[in-house]
Amino acid sequence: SCLYLSNFLSLSVFQLQTFQVPSCVSKHELTSGVAIAHVLNKIDSSWFNETWLSRIKEDGGTNWRLKVSNLKKILQSMMEYYHDVLGQQVSDEHVPDVCLIGEMGDVTELGRLLQLVLGCAVSCDQKQEHIQQIMTLEEQVQHVVMTAIQELLTKGPVETGTPETYGDFDSQVSVWSPEAGDCWLEYQMEQLQEENYRLDSSRDDLRVRADVLEREVTDLQLRNEELTSLAQEAQSLKDEMDILRHSSDRVSRLEAMVETYKRKLEDLGDLRRQVRLLEERNHVYMQRTCELEEELRRANAIRSQLDTYKRQVKERCLHCSRQHTSLHRQCQKLPPQDTVVRLQQENKTLCVQEESYRHRLEELQTQLEDSQRSQNTLETQNRLSQQQISELSAQVEELQRALQEQDSKTEDSSLLKKKLEEHLEKLHEAHSDLQRKREVIDDLEPHKIDELQEILKKKDEDMRRMEDRYKRYVEKARTVIKTLDPKQKSSAVPAEVQVLKNQLTEKDRKIQHLEHDFERTRSRHDQEEKLIISAWYNMGMALHQKVAGERSGPSSAPAQSFLAQQRQWTQARRGLSRLQPR
Repeated sequence: SCLYLSNFLSLSVFQLQTFQVPSCVSKHELTSGVAIAHVLNKIDSSWFNETWLSRIKEDGGTNWRLKVSNLKKILQSMMEYYHDVLGQQVSDEHVPDVCLIGEMGDVTELGRLLQLVLGCAVSCDQKQEHIQQIMTLEEQVQHVVMTAIQELLTKGPVETGTPETYGDFDSQVSVWSPEAGDCWLEYQMEQLQEENYRLDSSRDDLRVRADVLEREVTDLQLRNEELTSLAQEAQSLKDEMDILRHSSDRVSRLEAMVETYKRKLEDLGDLRRQVRLLEERNHVYMQRTCELEEELRRANAIRSQLDTYKRQVKERCLHCSRQHTSLHRQCQKLPPQDTVVRLQQENKTLCVQEESYRHRLEELQTQLEDSQRSQNTLETQNRLSQQQISELSAQVEELQRALQEQDSKTEDSSLLKKKLEEHLEKLHEAHSDLQRKREVIDDLEPHKIDELQEILKKKDEDMRRMEDRYKRYVEKARTVIKTLDPKQKSSAVPAEVQVLKNQLTEKDRKIQHLEHDFERTRSRHDQEEKLIISAWYNMGMALHQKVAGERSGPSSAPAQSFLAQQRQWTQARRGLSRLQPR
C-alpha cells in the first residue's frame, strides 16, 4: 500500500544514510539515481565499479531526461546483477518504471527500486555485514525491511497490516521483533536451500562434465594410440624413403658415369674422324710438297737459264759496244739514207727481241714469286698440320690414360684400347707409306733433271741460232756502213744502244736480288722441312714405342737391352736421313 511504501521509502532513506553516500537527504534527491549508484558501488564494488559509476551523470538537477537515463542504467545493471551474480529472476511486478520516477517522482516506483537495492544488499557476498547493520536498526525499521525482503524473495505480494489489524505500531514492537527474527531465519534457510540446490545442480553438471571429459580422455587415448602407430609407420616409410633416395642418388651417379663414357666414345669417334681427315690432308700436303719440289727444280733450271742469258746479254752488250765503236769509226763511209733506214729497222727488230727476252724474264720472275708464295702457304699448312698432329697425339695419350684407368671396370675400355691400337698402327702405316713415297720421289728426281738438261740444251741451241743471226746482221751492217757516205752521221743508233744497256743493267740487278731472295727462302725451307720431318718421325717413334710397351705389359718393359736401344736409334737416324731432301 501507499502507506507501506511511504514508510519503507522513509526508512530506506534513513538506511541509505548509513552507507555514508552523498545526496541522500530527502526522497526527492533519490530520483536522480546518484545516491542509489553510490550505494550499489558500496554493496559490490567489483560489479558496480568506478567505470560504471562514472557513467552516472551527477549534474542532472531538474532535467528529468538525465534522471531517467541514470535510473535506466542503474536498473539494467541491477537486473544483470540479479541474473548473472545472484542467479535470481526478478518478477515483472517488482520492476519499477524509471520514467515515472525521473519525470514525476513517483514514490511507489521509487520504493520498488529501493526494494531491489535492498535485495542486492542482503544477497551479495558481504550480506552478513549488511544484515548486522539492519539488525542494529529499530524494530520498526527491521520489520519493514524484513517484509520488503520477504516480498521480493517470495516473488508475491505480502499483505501488509492495517492500523486496525496491528493496532498501535509501537505497542507491537515486542511482538514484531521475534516475528522478524523468524522471517530472517526463514529467509536464510531459503537462501541456504537455494544455494544447496545450486550446488547440487553444479555437482550434477560437473559430474556430467567429468563423464564427458572421461569419454574425451578415452577417445584421446585411442587417438594417441592410432597416431603412435601412424608415427611408427611414417618412420618406417621415412627410412624406406631414405633408402630409396640413396639408391636414386647412386643410380644418378651411375647414369652420369654412363653419360661420360658415351661422351668419351663420341669424342673418340670424332678424334678418329679428325685423324682420318688429317691423314688425307697430310697426303694432300705431301703431294703439294712434291709439286713444289718440282717447281723448285724448275726454278733452279730457270735460274741457270737466266745465268746463261745474262752472260749472253753481257757478251752481246760488249759485242754491240765494239760494233758501235767500229760503226762510229766507219760512219764516214756510210752509204745513202736507204741503208740507214734498213739498219734502223734491224735495230727495231733487235729491240723487239730484247723486249721479248724482257717479257720472258718477267714471266720467270712471276713464276718464281708464285712458287715462293705456294711454298710459304705450304709451310704454314705444314705447321698447322703439325700442331693438329701434336694436339691429336696429346688427346690420344689422354685417351690411353683414361682407358688404362677404366680397363678393370668396363669391357668397353678394352674395345677402345683395341681401336686405339689400330689407329696407331694406321698412323705408323701412313708414316711408312710417306717414307716409301719419299723414296719414290727421290728415285724420280734424276729423270726430271735429265729432262731439264735437255730443255737447257734446246735453249742453248736457240741462243746459238740467235747469235748466228745477230752476227749476220752485224756483217750486213758493216757492209752497209762501208758503202755509206762517211760524212753522214747517225746519232739515233748510239742512243738506242744506251737505252738497251740501261735496261740490261736494271734487269741484272733484279735478277741478282731475286737470286738472293730465292737462296734465302730455299735455305729456310730446307731447315724447316728437316725439323718437321724429324719431329714427325720422333713423334711416330714415341707413339710406336708406347703402344709396343703397352702391348708387352709393364713387366716386360725393362727387358730391352742397351744394344737394342742403340739399334733403334740408328734405324731412326737412317730413316730420318732418307726423309731429308737432297
